[in-house]
Amino acid sequence: MSSSFRSRRTLPIEEDGEDAPRADLLPGHQRSDRRSASSTNLDQHVVLGSHSPGHVVVDLRPTAANVDGGGKLELDPVGRMPVHFVLAFHDLTYNVGRPRRMAFWRRSRHVETDATTARGGAARAREGALLLDGVSGEAREGEIMAVLGASGAGKTTLIDALADRIQRDSLRGAVTLNGEPLGGRMLKVISAYVMQDDLLYPMLTVAETLMYSAEFRLPRSLSASKKATRVQELIDQLGLRAAANTIIGDEGRRGVSGGERRRVSIGIDIIHDPIILFLDEPTSGLDSTSAFMVVKVLQGIAKSGSVVIMSIHQPSYRIIGLIDRLMFLSRGRTVYYGPPASLPLFFSEFGHPIPDGQNPVEFALDHVRQLEAIPEGTDELVEFSKAWREKALARAVSSAACTGRHDKPSLPLKEAIRMSIARGKLVSGATTSTGDNGTAAAAASTAKVATYANPWWAEVWVLARRAFTNTRRTPELFLIRLATVVVTAFILATVFWRLDNTPKGVNERFGFFAIAVSTMFYTSADALPVFLVERYIYLRETAHNAYRRSSYTVSNAIVAFPPLVALSLAFTAITFFAVGLAGGAGGFLFFALIVLASFWAGSGFVTFLSGVVPHVIIGYTVVVAGLAYFLLLSGFFITRDRIPSYWIWLHYLSLIKYPYEAVMHNEFGAEAGRCFMRGVQMFDGTPMARLPVETKVRVLEAMSRSMGLELNSGSCITTGPDILARQAVTELGKWSCLWVTVAWGFLFRALFYLTLVLGSRNRRR
Repeated sequence: MSSSFRSRRTLPIEEDGEDAPRADLLPGHQRSDRRSASSTNLDQHVVLGSHSPGHVVVDLRPTAANVDGGGKLELDPVGRMPVHFVLAFHDLTYNVGRPRRMAFWRRSRHVETDATTARGGAARAREGALLLDGVSGEAREGEIMAVLGASGAGKTTLIDALADRIQRDSLRGAVTLNGEPLGGRMLKVISAYVMQDDLLYPMLTVAETLMYSAEFRLPRSLSASKKATRVQELIDQLGLRAAANTIIGDEGRRGVSGGERRRVSIGIDIIHDPIILFLDEPTSGLDSTSAFMVVKVLQGIAKSGSVVIMSIHQPSYRIIGLIDRLMFLSRGRTVYYGPPASLPLFFSEFGHPIPDGQNPVEFALDHVRQLEAIPEGTDELVEFSKAWREKALARAVSSAACTGRHDKPSLPLKEAIRMSIARGKLVSGATTSTGDNGTAAAAASTAKVATYANPWWAEVWVLARRAFTNTRRTPELFLIRLATVVVTAFILATVFWRLDNTPKGVNERFGFFAIAVSTMFYTSADALPVFLVERYIYLRETAHNAYRRSSYTVSNAIVAFPPLVALSLAFTAITFFAVGLAGGAGGFLFFALIVLASFWAGSGFVTFLSGVVPHVIIGYTVVVAGLAYFLLLSGFFITRDRIPSYWIWLHYLSLIKYPYEAVMHNEFGAEAGRCFMRGVQMFDGTPMARLPVETKVRVLEAMSRSMGLELNSGSCITTGPDILARQAVTELGKWSCLWVTVAWGFLFRALFYLTLVLGSRNRRR
């Protein structure tokens, strides 16, 4: 399948295998046949080098190497278009060391635990698990190469190695495209990787899922209507028309079938028509019919001009007929590499002919498993496979010399990529500027294959819209959170109803503020599962530069903020007047702002932890423990001047300290003449509280005479500033506390961004 916006033939997923015509996707573009191409299609530029930051540049103008004097591309002796892309890999070796016990100071490393991937004696065990051992081969444009083997054979490891998902310093060998080293930014631009798991948003429909992928991967220069047309064509290509408006679904909501879900997973990664497509067991978990339909789609993608490489566990007979090359692995070594049709001859010459009527692939897999069970293993089969490939290579060279036919790439890498973009491949990079006449063929123009298809602000907009759509369809999540806040506010309002201005009322206010502020942070814990659920979707999408990490961070904050406003207003409206807090309209507004700031800081704190902690249960444990420490040292249980010096640092790091002090200022500093202790109230809480009032008055008069002060039963003993001083809430004003709380929220969002940068490398070590 091609994501070209030109008219090209594709393969619908029908068992008859007949081609079906496709409608033109871009008006004014002429049909670009793979069998011949005029120089008109080549009068362009595509950038694949290093002329500007974030772009790769290549010259798109015709060269003498591949265009004859008449302006036509050279064809091979039988009139075929030469092979444009050959992905070759030679002697790939990947060894994972085993971690030493008690080495707590070492960095954790990715370790393959499947015992079947390790082979050899004690020396080999000391080296570690050898997941790949001298694997070589090639995959070509227009073909499907399938990697087979038992569990632990190294299938996924090989796909990861080819897709540059293993750190280069850990992998030995060479991976080239058209003879040139392949990796880094270039590979991300021209390739796509479909993971084994279907990582999709459950509440989006099939069409919406593909449309959002199109908005990420297709350039902004394409209009919305053209992107929508591309999505509709892809839906038809994938055979998803009947399910286009059905949600993806999950365990709790019925959606598309397993086969349809897998095709959607493929679709979101091929929306921009990559040159190379990697797939990790795309048929896993599907029935035979669904698996066949998936591979049929992949055949169409390959025939449209892509290199398709996939791992597959045990293909059916019909699926084998769609595959062009097979590579069997056994404990990281190649035991067969070649076309499926050569399997019977291979095993016949090996001395184990395949019985008539038996599936050759099943026979090969069973035989390899039997060999792995004996002490000698597959050593003999591996050596025979090497000799077989050498003979096959010699025959191929001899045949090419006689016929003049060569299946090697006819163009250097940059020219081949230029040719593919001229044919409509790599839609995300083909941002071709047009000449005065508005056609792509006008004079030599310039195009850029950017690291990202869209600007930063466009990514934020699309991510936010997608998240809002997914959230809007799960209103119960917000309603549960709102109900929690409303119920908590109602309980607090009724328990602390109309507090008076007595010393007891002051202490009750302290309790209300501590519980109210901590509630803001504890109810923010619902943000923890958000990224934990989306983590692998995020990793898949950013692995090939669908969007920037900063875009995801900002959009996450934007989507999270509106619900916080609603929660803050609900809590404030229920509690402020019911409890009898001071300050009037100004006090109400500030109380609402500090509640909102608390929600914002708590949400940022939990979001940051979701990027650090990989599991929900562990995350909740860390959140609860951390907030408990913050509350303990916030200044409520023990004032700042009484906290031991060795714990004072945690007092200043406490998220609850600043909103707690802010509401204290808002309450006790709101009215200068407000009194919270008068006359004989000073004896409350002491043994003298039991004395009659007359006795207390006489004691107060005696104290007045001895101290030389005017004290009576109506004298004000304690004001709001006195309470703030007694509670050691004097360092910052209420607005300073508000801004510090807001700053905590931004700081944790920045730390969350750092966790995304440092923790999403998508590579094995």
